[in-house]
Amino acid sequence: MLVLLPPSEGKASSGRGAPLALESLSSPALTPAREAVLGELVELCAGDEEKAREVLGLSEGLRGEVAKNAELRTAGARPAGEIYTGVLYDALGLASLDTAARQRAARSLLVFSGLWGAVRVTDRIPSYRCSMGVKLPGLGALGAFWRTPMASALPEAAGDGLVLDLRSSAYATAWKPKGEVAGRTATVRVLHSQIVDGVEKRSVVSHFNKATKGRIVRSLVSEGIAPKDPAELVEALRDLGYVVEAEAPAKAGKAWALDVVVTDIH
Repeated sequence: MLVLLPPSEGKASSGRGAPLALESLSSPALTPAREAVLGELVELCAGDEEKAREVLGLSEGLRGEVAKNAELRTAGARPAGEIYTGVLYDALGLASLDTAARQRAARSLLVFSGLWGAVRVTDRIPSYRCSMGVKLPGLGALGAFWRTPMASALPEAAGDGLVLDLRSSAYATAWKPKGEVAGRTATVRVLHSQIVDGVEKRSVVSHFNKATKGRIVRSLVSEGIAPKDPAELVEALRDLGYVVEAEAPAKAGKAWALDVVVTDIH
């Protein structure tokens, strides 16, 4: 099973560990593309601060992120699972998993990134600021830039099992499973169901969408559940107590779309 996750906007500090070693990151086929993005980002942020802030879409209060990016090559690095914070990662709670569950997470979780393309939670990276929606002056829109290198590297990472796609739309632009891989891919949408004037209303609530996805991943790796395909995933989630609505796609080579319906959001 391969689980595709978005990163978090908020990130923990880099700390004082050894600096980044690009060649040590997983999916080494992505190294040249990572070097290209890293090089332009560091150069941009070491130069005109106002231009960098505009390109990165940073508010005045986030001005310090520019200086942080300028030092990415020398900043301390930590496992990505410690760098990424926020709602999904709080609910996932990697640090509180037992040893076996952490090993499963290391094998199955892949975090997408505007800077790194995609990294495992054990890959050591510095804290940074560069979303997939950024358009760098030289390389252009990062979602489009990553498509070619991802098209080569990701099918291998996907192996021959289930691909559980929990990415947000911005990160889904970097790689879309195709063909046989798409047929064993499942995307998940979390819907909040509530009764209003006697009528059920459903809505997507960002905060609780992320939290529920984090809890789903935690349940799967904690229990050692590794569905082989989307149909098995549906049954596994129902066994875990989730209300899941799903239909097999009408055509082969298309991803399954699963709705997880929750009434109690917290």
